Amino acid sequence: MQLLIKKATILCASSIYHLKKKDLLIKDGVIVKIADRITESATNIIDQKNTYVSLGWVDVYADFCDPGYEHQETINTGMEAACAGGFTDVFIIPNTNPTTSNKSAVEYIKNHTGIVNVHPIGAVSKNIEGKDLAEMNDMHAAGAVAFSDGKKTIQDSGLMLKALQYVKTFDGVIIEIPEDLGISKNGLMHEGTVSTGIGVQGKPALAEDIHTYRNIELLRYTQSNIHLTGISTKKSMDLIRQAKKQHLAVSCSVSPYHLLYNHTQLESYNSIYKVNPPLRTEEDRKALIKAVEDGIVDCIASHHTPQHIDNKQVEFAYAKNGMITLQTMLNMLTQVSEHITLEKWIALLTEKPRELFKLKKQTIAQGTTACLTVFNTTSDWQYDQSSNKSLSQNSPLYGQPLTGKILCVVNNHQYQIHE
Repeated sequence: MQLLIKKATILCASSIYHLKKKDLLIKDGVIVKIADRITESATNIIDQKNTYVSLGWVDVYADFCDPGYEHQETINTGMEAACAGGFTDVFIIPNTNPTTSNKSAVEYIKNHTGIVNVHPIGAVSKNIEGKDLAEMNDMHAAGAVAFSDGKKTIQDSGLMLKALQYVKTFDGVIIEIPEDLGISKNGLMHEGTVSTGIGVQGKPALAEDIHTYRNIELLRYTQSNIHLTGISTKKSMDLIRQAKKQHLAVSCSVSPYHLLYNHTQLESYNSIYKVNPPLRTEEDRKALIKAVEDGIVDCIASHHTPQHIDNKQVEFAYAKNGMITLQTMLNMLTQVSEHITLEKWIALLTEKPRELFKLKKQTIAQGTTACLTVFNTTSDWQYDQSSNKSLSQNSPLYGQPLTGKILCVVNNHQYQIHE
């Protein structure tokens, strides 16, 4: 296996080659040479304008639906979509059937190996029922990367308190989408001018903000570690900003669609944009972008949620939440804001999540095992049935021509070139 990457700008803050344009030669999964010009022959050569190479991308929240919902996605098709989207590592939420709430369920996921590393997120509560703690210590020992009830937000403050205390024994992390279901459980979208105008019951931003405040106060009490994901409101981000200033161990991630869209996308009842947490106001969206710019946001989380077509092409009230995003992450992020540099995006997809969740440290240097994402910001491609790697199609970009393409992923002594 020999791969030569020509004239690529390296984006890796821990590398001496950061922001430099170099050739890279990879043999048997190892970066054997980095130089201004490499003339050696190779089995495959990537030589395109506007090419970048970074560490392999990490996603901290995705649904691969397996076991139990394999008609929407399997671990294998999820891995294919992730690879096509530039990811080498993906955290998988436990909302399967059966749930990932014991050692054997974690081992089932860990047995899937390939160019993409799949990291199981263990359930906080047994069968994600929100009542009793699951076997977190056993799951941690088996390889669970973090703990969450995923799409079922933990409503019981006492249970969350116990979970935060429990994971301290092995320096673990709780991942939570903040939402008070007592306020939002019957809502279908953001409560605001659009929901009022189209006659749809809304989810107030207050439901997220109260739960964010609760989680931060429980964190303050326990001095544990929590990661809040899917943040969608300005107020919640302000609360996280304040908590960080107080040196609490709180981190956060936002989805690409909360950065790109707002609730006006739902004026036509288009269920593709029906997600949870819901798309909020333009003020909220801009506040999230500002938080990225300011360094308050730690990661970009795909919130990849495959849905069968029968779950989306129904009356709006019955449509399921979620969209698929893994394969189009690059295309979504480069549309967000001209004020956020590519270097910033890459840090949120590479160094930051590895540091937060204690993954193996990586860098780009001669003699190191290659864990790389190679991409181009100007190549065009069509996102359609022939190129889509997911079993589902619920993406607002599906069927569209897109600019910016993943060229290759290198990981685990393998590489996959995307034509």
